[in-house]
Amino acid sequence: MPKSSREVTAHRREEIIDACAELYSTMPYCEVTMKKIAEKTTFSRPSIYNYFETMGEIFLALLSREYDLWTADLTALAETHERLTAEELSCGIAHSLFKRGTMLKIQSVNLYDIENTSRTERLVEFKRCYFASVRALYRCLGKYRPDMTEEEMEAFCCVFFPFLQGVYPFTTPSGKQCAAMKEAGIPFRSCGLYEAVRACVMRLLK
Repeated sequence: MPKSSREVTAHRREEIIDACAELYSTMPYCEVTMKKIAEKTTFSRPSIYNYFETMGEIFLALLSREYDLWTADLTALAETHERLTAEELSCGIAHSLFKRGTMLKIQSVNLYDIENTSRTERLVEFKRCYFASVRALYRCLGKYRPDMTEEEMEAFCCVFFPFLQGVYPFTTPSGKQCAAMKEAGIPFRSCGLYEAVRACVMRLLK
């Protein structure tokens, strides 16, 4: 059966997003271009503009997909436990984020520019994905402490989400950054992403 136009559009959007993700895994944000994405897809560079107007919109779609995957993991964590201990909750959240390196990298390094170069309707779509993850995290917090109020959950998120904005560069410094810190005489102990997230959640729960 021939695919509908909606299915074709969705497939092509995913192909573009996949190409962007592959390129971003090996090069800086500023070097990922429409031309390079077109070289990894089955259609031309002008065709990409039928789906995304700017590189920012492609990255925003990639970030939305990453948030959807994180939301799914948080939802599964909540649904598979009647109750969660502090250790189970912190480890579960840390594990879910350990798989979302692309999400953390984008929002730590390039989110401001991405949002400012995207159409409002695309930004609204992303914000909905983002808020879905907030609500999923609320469900997990409720499994840890059923009496936790909405205000307490909001207070947790007001610290935790800004932490997520900066955890990637702190836990994944480049070789150049490590060399510069060494030359500057700055003591630096490597801290993995999983360990950093787990420690942050544990501290916030106290």
